[in-house]
Amino acid sequence: MKITVLTLFPNMFDGFLSESIIKRAREKGIVDIELVNFRDYTPLKNGQVDDSIYGGGPGMLLRCEPIFECLDAVRTQNSLVVMLTPDGKTFDQTCAREFAEVEHLILLCGHYEGFDERIKTIVDVQLSIGDFILTGGEVPAMAIVDAVTRLLPGAIREESLDSEAFEDGLLDYPSYTKPSEYRGLSVPEVLLSGDHAKIDAWREKMRLEKTKEKRPDLLE
Repeated sequence: MKITVLTLFPNMFDGFLSESIIKRAREKGIVDIELVNFRDYTPLKNGQVDDSIYGGGPGMLLRCEPIFECLDAVRTQNSLVVMLTPDGKTFDQTCAREFAEVEHLILLCGHYEGFDERIKTIVDVQLSIGDFILTGGEVPAMAIVDAVTRLLPGAIREESLDSEAFEDGLLDYPSYTKPSEYRGLSVPEVLLSGDHAKIDAWREKMRLEKTKEKRPDLLE
């Protein structure tokens, strides 16, 4: 799979791309992550990519030309272009699974006061990662790249994916490791019993109770 991130600040991704699962997936050739600075596509000699808003208003908007030209250069017939914007639908695990099936995912990071509205005519999906405001689309892009990459075959063990939160609409069950007791806090006896049928039943019960308590919206 190839992921192309269109950003004005590619250096923000340095540490993200060189650590942990993302690093290993890149080294194995599971995912090819490309950073493209769309400032390189501006027609203005001073490298400007934003401008004042028609009709007035605070801040500056990203101009059409650099983004249109950049997409013309990197997009193929197999590309899915995702604009990261506060007014997009919320990214979730279902989106991550869908994106993991895409041959070429392009993530467009906004900045400043956002995008000229005409840029929305050349994207396929508009996404947000939550109801809060960030400085730009780089952090959401990292979140999406991480969520998608770990779903690609070979990135992590299949059994790890099967038991994760949200994969079947429920949160994950509580987990414990050694020591079995610490500062008066004990591991539930059922997990020490060796009875895997009882353990599985307990875990399923805990998942349902945890989801009811913390994310009842997932059960609707």
